[in-house]
Amino acid sequence: LVSFRYRALEQLVDTLESEELCVFLPDRSVVASDLFFPVKPSYSVERKMFIKVKLPWNVMIPAEAMDPNGLMIQRAVLIRLLDAFASKKATKDLGYFIALKNLEEIGEGRIRETTGQIVFPVVFSGITFKMFKGEIVHGVVRQVHKSGVFLRCGPCENVYLSQYKMPGYDYVVQGNPLFMNQNMSRIQIGSTVRVIVLDIQWKEAEKEFIALASLEGNNLGPF
Repeated sequence: LVSFRYRALEQLVDTLESEELCVFLPDRSVVASDLFFPVKPSYSVERKMFIKVKLPWNVMIPAEAMDPNGLMIQRAVLIRLLDAFASKKATKDLGYFIALKNLEEIGEGRIRETTGQIVFPVVFSGITFKMFKGEIVHGVVRQVHKSGVFLRCGPCENVYLSQYKMPGYDYVVQGNPLFMNQNMSRIQIGSTVRVIVLDIQWKEAEKEFIALASLEGNNLGPF
């Protein structure tokens, strides 16, 4: 499985070496590399949920992975960068890391004396996902309880819609539990529901967001 993931990473690198592309990352369980945020990133909101970011990071490359002629430096940096970007998951300010777009700059490498690794400062652009209070989003129901339902909205797994925020819907047990209104509209596992975000909370330990949602408003509900 690990070798498969790294083959997938290498295929992404081959694609990244072309211009103007957007790469969506593989399984986030890929092993992390030695990479960290050296300075605060810059970002701009394009369409609320999706944020275009420009990130300065440091990438550490083992000396034995370097090509004597320097021809493989970019490839080595890209592999480590993709690996670490996938494992980063999310931050409070930027949300969930979704896609790496362009590697814009590779700085001069410097040797770390304690490990012998070569550190390359890099700058790249990417896309992150973050919900905002008051935003209308689409979520897919993944759990149904008498007290309400949990939805998945993009990479966010914990969007909670309470029964008290579903006016006109009643809890019904018909084999599989669901919520239904007088028009026979159903909210059940697998349903796509348009909701408004009431509040967002960041969980630092889990590197996750949780959100509270509501159907109180116009044009909200399952569709």
